[in-house]
Amino acid sequence: MFIDSFFNRFVLPEDLKEAVSKCRWRCYPETKEQLLELCYGPTHSSVYDVTYTIPGKGVVKEAEVVRCKNGPSVNFMEDYMRRRDPDCMRIGDDLPTDKPRFKDVYGYDFADLRKETMAWFETQGVILLPFHAGGKYYGYDALMVCPTNAAFFALSLANMQGFVSIHDVPRDYTPRGIIYVAPPFRLTHFEGKQVVVHQRSDSLHEVFAYNLYPGPSAKKGVFSMLLDIGEHEGWVTNHASAAVLESPYENEVVFMHEGASGGGKSEMLEEVHKEENGQILLGTHTITGEKYYLNLGETCKIKPIADDMVMAKNTLQNDSGHLMIVDAEDGWFLRMDGDNYYGNSPMYERISIHPEEPLEFFNMEGVPGATCLIWEHKIESTGKPCSNPRVIIPREMIENIVPGGEPQEVNVRSFGVRMPPSTESNPNYGVMGLVQFVPTSIAWLWRLVSPRGFKNPSIADTAGSAMKAEGVGSYWPFSTGKKVTSANLLLHQMLNAPNTLNILIPNQHIGAYQIGFMGEWLTREYLARRNGTVRMKHLVPARCPIFGYSLDEMKIDGQYVRRTFLRPELQSKLGFEGYDAGAKILTDFIKEQVQQFMTDDLDPIGRQIIELCLRDAPLEEYLAITPMNLK
Repeated sequence: MFIDSFFNRFVLPEDLKEAVSKCRWRCYPETKEQLLELCYGPTHSSVYDVTYTIPGKGVVKEAEVVRCKNGPSVNFMEDYMRRRDPDCMRIGDDLPTDKPRFKDVYGYDFADLRKETMAWFETQGVILLPFHAGGKYYGYDALMVCPTNAAFFALSLANMQGFVSIHDVPRDYTPRGIIYVAPPFRLTHFEGKQVVVHQRSDSLHEVFAYNLYPGPSAKKGVFSMLLDIGEHEGWVTNHASAAVLESPYENEVVFMHEGASGGGKSEMLEEVHKEENGQILLGTHTITGEKYYLNLGETCKIKPIADDMVMAKNTLQNDSGHLMIVDAEDGWFLRMDGDNYYGNSPMYERISIHPEEPLEFFNMEGVPGATCLIWEHKIESTGKPCSNPRVIIPREMIENIVPGGEPQEVNVRSFGVRMPPSTESNPNYGVMGLVQFVPTSIAWLWRLVSPRGFKNPSIADTAGSAMKAEGVGSYWPFSTGKKVTSANLLLHQMLNAPNTLNILIPNQHIGAYQIGFMGEWLTREYLARRNGTVRMKHLVPARCPIFGYSLDEMKIDGQYVRRTFLRPELQSKLGFEGYDAGAKILTDFIKEQVQQFMTDDLDPIGRQIIELCLRDAPLEEYLAITPMNLK
């Protein structure tokens, strides 16, 4: 496994080439099994401590890796290190960006820290791990440079982005992206904070990970690479889940669901939740307590496409008028905070207990030689279970998965928003109907802002029902460029897919009704049974223009959904007055957020759309810019 001749296959930056040529040893994993064994240290321990010697602090234990029957269980010593810090991105180059630059935050050039980082690698044994950024079918040649005692980090990347054996690396392998893992710098340079520095050029995107939690770099760092490459090539990697829905009538419809954190991306891949008696609880009235049920004898079969990163490269597109997509990952970094007991997530429990190959677990209770169970989460210093337990599952292990090399044509593109309860006596912005049909122009507006709202479980800084903007496409937290550039690319992507139906879906509440994620599950069932289309005769203009059209009626398997779910203004406890007050809260927030895009660099069509929003234009004016192809 330690063969120096492999080193000459790589075309590397000069400083990296020099550093790695001087390091203590170089490790080139030939198989994933070898990489897995490296996770347990040089003595193949049952419990391996990942430690670093820090000046003034001595030996610091950062993580421990436990050898479980079904794969390594990784735990970090600090609660803080068990989740991604949303303020960890820094830009180390001088290219255009709206993100914090390293020099502006720390007062010195990143070039100085880069030299120190390379000098540190000279003192280490390192793993050189090739991988495909964006998946093995449509991704880009990339490389990770990682200390051997943090092999678990390299394994996480290999599981998410596809392992590449050193024997499959051709001569003159020139990475389009490189990830450097240098954990001690968190403690020596950044006061214990997670910092990930991005350094970009026209031909290389480098990610310097100064921490050991893989979320900001092995996961979202690759997302950043793809967004940067897309800016150069003119395409977008969307922050979305996607699935083929096969109706009971054997219609197949592809849904792609976007939204800010908590917007329902994971839930789009879940089966419709049913009560013990098989009924579907559509909603519970928050004031009267009355419950409303539906009966569906058979629901759609779900064939997952993607969980979080959806690649829509220009080379995939055709003249169908639909967006074409593929999964940008080879493995899914799944959060299991909702799995609190056996039987909660049967598919993932079955896969993780009896995997086809060892999996990798994070923030879960691992016992040497025992099976790591995804519902047993690490207890933190607060005495509560960790809210971010994770397992990485290779996509080929997912039941009914659509093969990664098969591009899919998106029929329905949905956007989810968390909504608070809203009544006439206590109006709020939760006034969206069960599903809203919108033209491309309005669909783009929602993605410019990507509001995250009511009681978001993923974002600690969102309290109560307060709204915040997650930014362009909800992938803005991972973008290294400029907001207006991302806005233009997203607009062009959507304009070039006029036959993809755009919809908005609320979750949690519709007016006075509590609905959870039933909005997207029922909308799936409704549209899948209709080949992903809707007829204009079933639509009425929504009372709020940026909601586009509402359904006048919804019929599923012979049952009608109450109009008060479709048009909340008809609810007795909300009414027109409460609806209008809530809609104003929402539209004022969106108008406030979109003004920042009104720069000279904004596409003229985008400027027209934002101007309509700012003056509360009627739906007809949006349709004049982007008509809807409905019969």
